Amino acid sequence: MILLLDTHLLLWAAGQPEKLSPAAREMIAEPRNELWFSAASLWEITIKRGLGRADFRADPHLLRRGLVENDYTELPITSTHVMATAHLPPIHKDPFDRVLIAQAQSEGALLITCDDVVARYPGPIHRV
Repeated sequence: MILLLDTHLLLWAAGQPEKLSPAAREMIAEPRNELWFSAASLWEITIKRGLGRADFRADPHLLRRGLVENDYTELPITSTHVMATAHLPPIHKDPFDRVLIAQAQSEGALLITCDDVVARYPGPIHRV
């Protein structure tokens, strides 16, 4: 199964695995699962780190290198993904989360998240 990790799960998997729920740890460790990260997450981290957000201190360059070295697949943002956000219900206004949801729907991936609001969207989303 292809797992697209949301931004917080990505940060925790890379630098604070103790923050991951047991379910998230199990899904990430399952060798049959293919782990993906979105360029949207790196964009979000870059912006929020620049704003001084305490929960986004990771260096996006080092994070990306570590993810690639650990066999995560990078998912670019395409125009198809961007246009698919227009078809999402207005549950949440966060553009980064909305593009992650659209990417999971467009690519046949399961978005795993710890965010209750993101988990309310229809489609391939699993709260862990």
